[in-house]
Amino acid sequence: MQVWPGQMYPLGATYDGAGTNFAVFSEAAKRIELCLLHDDGSETAVELRESDAFVRHAYLPGVMPGQRYGFRVHGPYEPERGQRCNSAKLLLDPYARAMSGRIDWDEAVYGYHFGRPEVRNDLDSAPHTMASVVVNPYFDWGDDRPPRTAYHETVLYEAHVKGLTMRHPELPEELRGTYAALAHPAIIDHLTKLGVTALELMPVHQFVQDHRLVDAGLTNYWGYNTIGFFAPHNAYASWGDRGQQVLEFKTAVRALHQAGIEVILDVVYNHTAEGSHLGPTLSFRGLDNASYYRLSEDRKYYMDTTGTGNSLLMRSPHVLQLVMDSLRYWVQEMRVDGFRFDLAATLARQFHEVDRLSSFFDLVHQDPVVSQVKLIAEPWDVGEGGYQVGNFPPLWTEWNGKYRDTVRDLWRGEPRTLAEFGSRLTGSSDLYQEDGRRPLASVNFVTCHDGFTLHDLVAYNEKHNEANGEDNRDGERFNRSWNCGAEGPTDDPGVRRLRARQMRNFLATLMLSQGVPMLSHGDEFGRSQGGNNNAYCQDNELSWVRWPEPGRGGGAGEPYVSDDPDDPDDPDDPDEADGPQETPRADEEQLALLAFVRQMVWLRRDHPVFRRRRFFQGHPMEGTHDELSDIAWFTAGGEEMGPRDWQSVHAKSLTVFLNGSSISEPGPRGEPITDDSFLLMFNAHDQEKQFMVPEHLGRQWQVVVDTDRPFVVADGGGAKVKAGDRLTLVGRSLLVLQRPA
Repeated sequence: MQVWPGQMYPLGATYDGAGTNFAVFSEAAKRIELCLLHDDGSETAVELRESDAFVRHAYLPGVMPGQRYGFRVHGPYEPERGQRCNSAKLLLDPYARAMSGRIDWDEAVYGYHFGRPEVRNDLDSAPHTMASVVVNPYFDWGDDRPPRTAYHETVLYEAHVKGLTMRHPELPEELRGTYAALAHPAIIDHLTKLGVTALELMPVHQFVQDHRLVDAGLTNYWGYNTIGFFAPHNAYASWGDRGQQVLEFKTAVRALHQAGIEVILDVVYNHTAEGSHLGPTLSFRGLDNASYYRLSEDRKYYMDTTGTGNSLLMRSPHVLQLVMDSLRYWVQEMRVDGFRFDLAATLARQFHEVDRLSSFFDLVHQDPVVSQVKLIAEPWDVGEGGYQVGNFPPLWTEWNGKYRDTVRDLWRGEPRTLAEFGSRLTGSSDLYQEDGRRPLASVNFVTCHDGFTLHDLVAYNEKHNEANGEDNRDGERFNRSWNCGAEGPTDDPGVRRLRARQMRNFLATLMLSQGVPMLSHGDEFGRSQGGNNNAYCQDNELSWVRWPEPGRGGGAGEPYVSDDPDDPDDPDDPDEADGPQETPRADEEQLALLAFVRQMVWLRRDHPVFRRRRFFQGHPMEGTHDELSDIAWFTAGGEEMGPRDWQSVHAKSLTVFLNGSSISEPGPRGEPITDDSFLLMFNAHDQEKQFMVPEHLGRQWQVVVDTDRPFVVADGGGAKVKAGDRLTLVGRSLLVLQRPA
């Protein structure tokens, strides 16, 4: 075999059409062998003799895409000094563009013997671990262009590749649960009709199953256990795992872009799948443990601010290079449109504290590629001082956990939430305005993958995680949920109607709030996980989205019309029927909620007053003839809110005026933006309450949303009301009135 010197950059395996350049970093290694793996289980070892700046490299003519490989590192095994090199362990390339196979969790993949962690393990791990794969970088992108949807026009949809697609009735069996399923017209049609502009995918970087979960008959379903920061997860590929997963992922991105949908990746750069000092030796640990991980004062152990056993060393130039190279690769080669950073506070820990001026943020801000895509932080970790909502620097948006908590508290009837709710509804200026950010820094959500689904938020007071095998000890105990009077499934029509109204309250509030809304997959159908609020290990029917059966219940995208002539939720029935009603079929309820969500999303997209790019000023806008403030707050009685109204313990109702004639930001060509005006009436009391339409804001209004009824009215078809009219809102409901510009 010919071995040429090759180049030190780019790192990883780079195929150029005639052969492959291999380059890998290790400051700890004395020698590194590149092992080419053959299908009969044998391997050919090539020593990487060339070294520049601790990068060993070689070029091998004739090595083609699909070739599996790994590294063996000869160097110090001195855990007490932070080094764990062991040439018996076949190591994955940190820069591998694809990975093949799976780990069977034999003792050989560990650097020590079970029950004797102090004794070095020299068993060969190659038959029991994964392999890196040389990939073909060439792909026909055609006329692909990134959608580049502005934040104020963005609607995020968090989804799991497998969970979203595994049960879709229109998908061929062989495509379900794969990247190819994301490109299927049935999935894309659903997203486009829903009004989604960005698909935020839960981890698709190559991850591994946890040994503990495998032994328990469970899986790491969510995938927050990364081992390859450049490789698409091979189990989500329908075509194969010798590089086909790369082509399949690119094909999905291309199809989503053609539909105008951005692709955002949930990325886990805070830790790796190698876990604590008792974890396996798969890649980074065996290459250069001390360069990649944050070690404790006793260097046998790891500092852990992630709850996973280790944390990457974010002040190491090699770790920072790895992260930035990975981000650029996914933007430039895989053409994704942004990232959501899991436990992002950990990325800002150069030493112990969270530092918003850390090297990582400096690198991101000056990078000409990464700085131009969407950057979304999960602004917390499990370490001391890790809750950092509102503290990330400009350029970043954040999952706004305070929005989630406040909106949940309002609708379940918690006292003293009204003042904070006002801030959350209008973009959380208390969190973002002082550092130059805008309402769009707030990614608003009520539910996400972590915690209750929307349905379970209104159906359970307590978590029910028994299926996870931890005696219901895992998962968040304080969920800010309310079961509406019955724990779990019920046939009580009153409870079910209340739950449906509460779901509509949450969804309508989300779409009427300033900021960037995010839906969690399946919430548009009201999917349930049976009260499990930590389904990270449930790769089964519990977590997969149950799609409504086609042809049953209300038409998609149309107002829900019940078959029951006495149904009080029937928009064609002017009377409110009393007494018990027939319980609608589950599919009817799902389709009704889907229609409502679609209509709320499109109401938001049609009206710029709900997606402003600047914070409200609280007074009339200069340069206009409109004497009304851009926003105003009123009691249910129609009086302007005063300090005592905001601070009242039992205040659970308010009216918000949004002035469409007083939008301060101009359009893309400097033109003024005008819109209809709206009144939002919130009744979070458990009893009906009368609201008065304020006198001086306009003479005539139209009802467009009433969450007591599962539909949104458009095109002037809603009930007309006048200034001074008194409207009765049932307990826990939201009414939206519209006044034409």
